[in-house]
Amino acid sequence: MKGYIEERAVTIAQYIIDSKATVRQAAGRFGVSKSTIHKDMTERLPSINHVLAENVRKVLDLNKSERHIRGGMATKEKYMHQHQLKV
Repeated sequence: MKGYIEERAVTIAQYIIDSKATVRQAAGRFGVSKSTIHKDMTERLPSINHVLAENVRKVLDLNKSERHIRGGMATKEKYMHQHQLKV
């Protein structure tokens, strides 16, 4: 594996752990696709730094368990905003 890919994986992992970021937020922050983030965190990182990979996995699992709540809140805000525009 090329050095810059390993470095990117570690940098992104540290960002996710520090900020509790979602895959989408990390992808936007680093200018790569969600697929790249996911591959870096689940396939590449465990062979680079196992402990860091475990910590990232905890954050990603928590985000996944909360995603339905975030989606519901986003939908609620969308319709509240539309209602305010009509009034």
